Amino acid sequence: MRRDSAAFLAPAGVVLALVALLPMLLVVWLSLEQRSPLLGAARFIGFDNYLRLFGDVRFWNAFGNTVYFTAVSVALEILLGLAIALLLRHAFRGRALMYSVVLLPWAIPTVVSARLWEWMYNADYGVLNYLLGTSINWLGSPAWALNAAILMDVWKATPFVALLLLAGLQTIPRELYQAAAIDGASPWTMFRRITVPLLAPLILVVLIFRTIDAFRVFDAIYVLTGGGPANSTETLSIYAYKLLFQTLEFGYGSALAVSVLSCVGLLTIVYVRLLRRSGK
Repeated sequence: MRRDSAAFLAPAGVVLALVALLPMLLVVWLSLEQRSPLLGAARFIGFDNYLRLFGDVRFWNAFGNTVYFTAVSVALEILLGLAIALLLRHAFRGRALMYSVVLLPWAIPTVVSARLWEWMYNADYGVLNYLLGTSINWLGSPAWALNAAILMDVWKATPFVALLLLAGLQTIPRELYQAAAIDGASPWTMFRRITVPLLAPLILVVLIFRTIDAFRVFDAIYVLTGGGPANSTETLSIYAYKLLFQTLEFGYGSALAVSVLSCVGLLTIVYVRLLRRSGK
């Protein structure tokens, strides 16, 4: 039986190795070299590219931007997504229409959403300044640009979080709430003692998906600001892109890409351990 299972899984394993594992190994090897595609020269330098990262001020700036973007956007998405899921769990008139409205931002491609928000953020004719009665240069000011990108990401990704949490809420037996209501528990007590504990494993799963996606953010910020102004919105993925495809530093850019992959892997391990503990 095990041999049959292995035989059925072997083709998928080969495809996965070719599509995912082999490119990853090639990037790791490339990160150990100093490669110049223009001169057609390559030299093995070991871990020099990784040592260079520790002294690279621009790398630490991109790392700080990435961590800030990930922490704030994911936290807001979890809070707003949970609030929307709690609202949609109850039956009310027009709930089907509300489903469509909530899911609309998630259905729009990220590049299209970023371009839409870029127009909204325009300092001269953007609708956001018009509605607020301000003249803020949202994407041209280092103090506002990264927060503006976070707002766009929250608008885009919150429906995904709400959809998953709503599915989790619908699996919680209503009898638990009815019994708690009979015992005199308040809605806040039921939320803390019933909803949150039973929903915690799913919240951790959502955290895994959203953290990985937010930490490697590229397209949304690249369309909005390109990493500017003055690198104030430059994330690790954008910095790696510039190194690889603009300055053609393939070795150093690959080392940066491997560092991003390592960070995402460490975050995933932490979340998985938390998920296992919550399941005990």
